Amino acid sequence: MSNYLVAMEAAWLVRDVSDVDDAIGVAVSEAGKRLNAADMQYVEVEVGATGCPACGEPFDSAFIAAETALVGLALEMEVFNAEGEEHAERIAKSEVGGALKDVPLDVVEIFEETDDEEAA
Repeated sequence: MSNYLVAMEAAWLVRDVSDVDDAIGVAVSEAGKRLNAADMQYVEVEVGATGCPACGEPFDSAFIAAETALVGLALEMEVFNAEGEEHAERIAKSEVGGALKDVPLDVVEIFEETDDEEAA
């Protein structure tokens, strides 16, 4: 049994906004409220990053059209005592997906934690 850090992305819809920064703030806040209501304060929530198609530099993952924003959120959580990466993925998606119902969710990366990381 190992411990894993599971990184996920979520697509969050924000209505009635005209500014990207406002959309990002609302999306992070709403996701945090739902996770906190489900006693999941251990899930980290941040705005995601998208690479620029021209130069490759990352920028905040948010797009606004018709006062409606699609914000990409980056979510991370630790999964303890999983049997493997697939098991850790299922646990993370089940827990986070249960709190963020009707929010598209995808696992992006899974990192197995080493003994050095656990001791720190």
